[in-house]
Amino acid sequence: MWSGPRNLSTAMMYAFGNRSDFAVWDEPFYAPYLAATGADHPMRAEIIAAHETDPTKVAARCLDTIPAQKPHFYMKHMPHHMIDGFSLDWAKQCVNIHLIRHPARVIASYGAKRPDMTLDDIGFAQQSALFDRIGGVVIDSADIRKNPEKALVRLCNAIDLPFDPAMLHWPKGPKADDGVWAAHWYNAVHQSSGFAGPEGPMPQLTGRAATLCAAARGHYERLAALAL
Repeated sequence: MWSGPRNLSTAMMYAFGNRSDFAVWDEPFYAPYLAATGADHPMRAEIIAAHETDPTKVAARCLDTIPAQKPHFYMKHMPHHMIDGFSLDWAKQCVNIHLIRHPARVIASYGAKRPDMTLDDIGFAQQSALFDRIGGVVIDSADIRKNPEKALVRLCNAIDLPFDPAMLHWPKGPKADDGVWAAHWYNAVHQSSGFAGPEGPMPQLTGRAATLCAAARGHYERLAALAL
């Protein structure tokens, strides 16, 4: 599952992780991305200390034995983590799903945690380019929020996976598979036990945020036209 930040991606990881037939992995390439780029992200030192930083080893694990001998492996990936030099060959052997969200909502949410964001930080251009390379299924987080069961049934059908109602709910609180960065980013989703209802009015952005949204919007709309 590929998405930028603040795209319902953690909730989707919890949904799949609540199935008995899935293991999950939270942003495998985040630590390699931080180590290689020097990007100044919240909890940078803790992330690098706690997670594998070698992208070659991470890529190998993506195709290795699935943890706990589960039949399926859900990996939560971010396109902007896959910088030049990080192999994508492993992804060609996976079912690739692209989770998208309107950039105005992403920018409003991400900016509350990291106001100095750039277009590269929110991943829209990288996701569009990644889709061109590996293809896959596209699903919009707005459709999931609007009717979780209908959207997840549609998604499961698209990838030949039986739907499991366990995907609609999960226990509140931190999860064993959370990345160490959960302490900074996951406070809201840790209060949830399922998908929230439909989103409210579109955020009204001004200044730099509005300019950023305009730059991202074409990438979003291109993939939105292909959504389930």
